[in-house]
Amino acid sequence: MKDPRPCSIADALALVGEKYSLLVLREVCLGNERFDQLVRNIGAPRDVLTTRLRRLVEAGVLEKVAYSERPQRFLYRPTPAGLELEPVLMTLMAWGDRHLRGDSERPMVLEHTCGHELVPVVTCSACGDEVRHDDLTAHPQAPGWTTAGPAPQPPVGPPTFP
Repeated sequence: MKDPRPCSIADALALVGEKYSLLVLREVCLGNERFDQLVRNIGAPRDVLTTRLRRLVEAGVLEKVAYSERPQRFLYRPTPAGLELEPVLMTLMAWGDRHLRGDSERPMVLEHTCGHELVPVVTCSACGDEVRHDDLTAHPQAPGWTTAGPAPQPPVGPPTFP
């Protein structure tokens, strides 16, 4: 389709949907901020990782902080925008644990400050209720679009009379 639906999900995926981008965020959120740590823990080729890091820095998701002048080396830290993606990572991890690994084969468990294992849940900021699919109603805001797709366009050309 030449003009796909305007979508913030598609816009976000254009940045963080590239291979290794979310894994970079996983690592920096875990405190692994050095390039060599990222290469080791992610398994990405160095040139690919360099490209991903540059793009995430340019987009304001990560910040690059020098920690050595000779040789020149940098730390990569999440910005406030990067930290806003952490709940997405937690939710993806929980989904992968349930549907791809089985809860008994989890490679990582997150503990909340309350001392309990974190089980991420999306809640409504207005009422505090857990968000479920059946509780949502979409209201397309992009001109010319409905939930089903493009709105029918009026015919173009001179009016016809019976």
